[in-house]
Formats: sequence, C-alpha cells, structure tokens
Amino acid sequence: MDLSSIKVLTFDIGGTVFDWHSSITAEVNRLAGERGVEVDASRFANDWRRGMFQMLDKVRSGELPWMNADEIHRLMLDDITPGYAALELNSADLDDLNGVWHRLKVWNDAPAAIDRLRGRYTVVVLTVLSWAIAVYSSEANNLQWDGILSCEFLGHYKPSPEAYLSAVSLLGVQPQETMMVAAHYGDLRAAMGAGLHSAFVSRPDERGVGDKTESGPQPDFDVNAKDFADLANQLLA
Repeated sequence: MDLSSIKVLTFDIGGTVFDWHSSITAEVNRLAGERGVEVDASRFANDWRRGMFQMLDKVRSGELPWMNADEIHRLMLDDITPGYAALELNSADLDDLNGVWHRLKVWNDAPAAIDRLRGRYTVVVLTVLSWAIAVYSSEANNLQWDGILSCEFLGHYKPSPEAYLSAVSLLGVQPQETMMVAAHYGDLRAAMGAGLHSAFVSRPDERGVGDKTESGPQPDFDVNAKDFADLANQLLA
C-alpha cells in the first residue's frame, strides 16, 4: 500500500506492546512461593484476562455501569480467586495484585521500533486499558509516546467503531490517515470497519510460551509484520 497518506499510528498495548501474561505469572508465582504452595500461574493469568474482556463486553452493552479497566480487573479477581484458594489472598492482597497491571513488562523489541516510528509518524496509544495502566507501564519501561488515549475517556470501548472514530477526531486527522497497530485480528478488523488502515504485529507467545493464537499474517491487513523491527522496517521503507 501507499504509506504516504498515513500520519498517525494508533497502538494497542495490552499484549501487543506489553507482555501481560508473563508479568502476571511472575507475580502469581511470587505469591505462591511466599506461601509455599503451587498454582497454575499461566492459567490464572489467562482466566483473569479472559474474564476482564467478558466483563468489558457487559460494560459496552450497558449491562454493567461504566468503569475502567482497573475497576474491571479488580472485580474479576473476586470472581476467579476462589478457584485458586491455595493462595489464600485477602482483600488487601487482591488490591496489591491488581497493581501488577501498572508495571507490565514490555516486549523487548517494541521500544526501539516505536522510537524509530516516531521519527515519521505521530505515535499514540489507543487502548481499552486504563490511562493509569498505559502511563505507569510506559514509565516503568522508559517507553515514549506522542500521546495516550484510553477508551475510558472516549465514552466507547474498542471494538466499537465510535472508539476509533473518537480517537481520530481528537487527533484532528481522517480515518484513512490513521493506521491501527495491534496483535489482535478483531481489533484490526474493527478499526478497518471504521475506515482506518491496519498493521498486524505477531506476538505468538502472548498467552504463554507456545501459544499460536492469532500469530499468522492475514491477507486483508495492510501490513503484516513478524515482529516490531519488521513493522518499523516496512513502515519506514
């Protein structure tokens, strides 16, 4: 495709830029070690993440009141931790565990590529995660953005088309001048449905080592990249 019309790159961060799975499993394993018990930390992380999106769908539909990702994550801990009773987590423990989202690890190949891309494009976060998660996790990894947009302030959560269009409007550009960058097919196709371009970055281990969910290129995306270095090379060619 002709990239000359693209002015803004909007980035998904949960799973695309930040490695939520290993961040959570490390924290759960630490808690288990302190208590001298064994738990399936990978399953815990995936249960938590999956439950968050299930609850987010209820927020989007109006079945639940509007709340941000920090609030949703905390509520989901109350739902899933009875299945991990060996951890013996009290309310204060759960509050502390919820803070892991504010110090997510970054995928190692992301920062350098994002810095390169900022030389040509306006590079902005567009996430369903809270503004605090985006700010503090970026700060923890010395990751620089031109701006951070959380759907908690937009009145709509991705993948609603209004979320993408609200972001584009705030940035003062047209949908066709914007490219969504993500590791998730649904996010990208929803963005395309709103008129944005699409760039897929493969994160084959997002849900744990060996996970191949949504890891392959798709012919309907404008750009398919095997990693962040490949993404930067293609967009800066």
